[in-house]
Amino acid sequence: MYLWIWRHLPAKSPAAKAAITVILIGVIALALWYFAFPWLEPRIKFDHGTINEG
Repeated sequence: MYLWIWRHLPAKSPAAKAAITVILIGVIALALWYFAFPWLEPRIKFDHGTINEG
């Protein structure tokens, strides 16, 4: 799968492909950080743990 992605990047040199890859990973990380995670956080409630005392 990664080889397929590497072949389809729009550059000839490996350095340019690596730069494009780093930029794409950064864009995906920012999209997750600012859009996906804030939307998902109220639905999952990570900070509302419960402990049953028996």
